[in-house]
Amino acid sequence: MTSRPLLETNLPFPRRQGKVRDVYDLGDTLFIVSTDRISAFDWVMPNGIPDKGRVLTQLSLFWFQALGIENHLISAEVPDAVRSFDPEGDLVGRSMVVRKAQVIPFECVVRGYLEGSGWKDYQATGRVCGIELPKGMSQCDRLPEPIFTPATKAESGHDENVSFEIMSQAIGISLANELMQKTLSVYKRGVELAAKRGVIIADTKLEWGMWEDKVILIDEVLTPDSSRFWPADDWQPGRAQASYDKQFVREYLSTTSWDKNSPPPILPDEIVSKTRQRYIEAYERISGSTF
Repeated sequence: MTSRPLLETNLPFPRRQGKVRDVYDLGDTLFIVSTDRISAFDWVMPNGIPDKGRVLTQLSLFWFQALGIENHLISAEVPDAVRSFDPEGDLVGRSMVVRKAQVIPFECVVRGYLEGSGWKDYQATGRVCGIELPKGMSQCDRLPEPIFTPATKAESGHDENVSFEIMSQAIGISLANELMQKTLSVYKRGVELAAKRGVIIADTKLEWGMWEDKVILIDEVLTPDSSRFWPADDWQPGRAQASYDKQFVREYLSTTSWDKNSPPPILPDEIVSKTRQRYIEAYERISGSTF
């Protein structure tokens, strides 16, 4: 499968562009478009993954309904104000109209398994983000209990892990505690639902915002971009796991001569195709629906 050029919407509304999403200000609401861009090692790849944006949007829509937690979603329909600028229907299935929440400037990360930066941290210190863990744990081991490890929210570049204390100092202990409890609750509920579909959610990051003096879930939720998904029947501690997320792209890039400090190479068609398959399989296994 040959990847098409990156979807560029360029709608005539004020826009904030992230690594993957374009957010347009429609006045009373925001219009979020999930493009087919894919990032790795803090770089956006020069070519995208076809249908990736639709997978992310449709999986978030599934979770918003399944979790039953108050969130920013108003509608998954392309609004009249936008439709005339989208004659080919590129935005259908990859966009949402959402409430204008005030973003809380922390990534709320929860880890249920020992992998990624948490595994590296544990190998060096016996801790993950300052939280002491039992000795002798292996890569991808299940943690005794999920842990909450917040990070600063970076518009570009890499988020930085911080302690719960630093987060509390920045936003207040009451709000920090509420975010921790809500994040752990969403993760545990997601883990239960995904387990019934044979999928392990190893970790995830959530974003929250304030709307009408309430904390609501915003952005995406439990997607292959924000989470590590592993097939449960193949899980084996002590090694890296097969995954349904963009780890496949990271692993490919690690085999190239790219130095991760200069513009990245174009992803080969085979990597693009296999990555697309993984994203779609994640959606279909978790939602129980055909993409």
